[in-house]
Amino acid sequence: MGSDAGPVPGVVRGVMVDGWKGAAEDAAMGGVSEADFIPLTAEQAQALRARQPMLSPWWVVVGQVLVGVLVVAGAWLVSGRQVVALSAAWGVLAVVVPAALFARGVTGRFASVNAGSAVLSFFVWELIKIVVTVGILYAAHRMVEGLSWLAMLIGLIVTIKVYWLALAFARKASPVQVENA
Repeated sequence: MGSDAGPVPGVVRGVMVDGWKGAAEDAAMGGVSEADFIPLTAEQAQALRARQPMLSPWWVVVGQVLVGVLVVAGAWLVSGRQVVALSAAWGVLAVVVPAALFARGVTGRFASVNAGSAVLSFFVWELIKIVVTVGILYAAHRMVEGLSWLAMLIGLIVTIKVYWLALAFARKASPVQVENA
C-alpha cells in the first residue's frame, strides 16, 4: 500500500499496517497530519479485537501451577529429601499466590471502569504482588527448618519463566486486513 492508495481506516496514509518504521519516518519528515488518519469504526475495532485476542492472566497462573508441581516433584526425585521439595514449593508459592492476586485485581470490575482506573489498578496490584512475594519468602525462611535456598530460588525462577512460555504459546494473531470505507 503506497501513499497514492488513499486513506485506510485506522492506518496513517502511506504506511503499511505492520510498519511502524514508515510512520516514524513520515512523521519525522512532517508528512503526517490528523487528516491522514481515519479512526476505525466500531465494527472494524471489534473485528480487530476478534482477530487478536488477549491472553488471559489466568492461563499464566494455571501454567505456573502446573510447572510448579513439576518443579516440586523434580526436586523431590533428584534430591530424595522432603525439605528440598518443600523449599522448592515455597519458591513456587512465592510466584503463584501473588500472580493469582494480581490476575484477580487486574481483571476485576474496578480495573475495567476506564483507562485511568486500569492503570491505577495495575500499579496497585503490582505493588501488592511484590509485597506478598517478599512476605512469602520471609515466611519460608522463618517456617522451614533447614530451608534449601537453592531449591527455593530454582522453584521461584522456573515458575516465573512461565510468563515467557505463555507468550511463546499464545495464539498468534492473524494479519489485519482493513478495507477502504
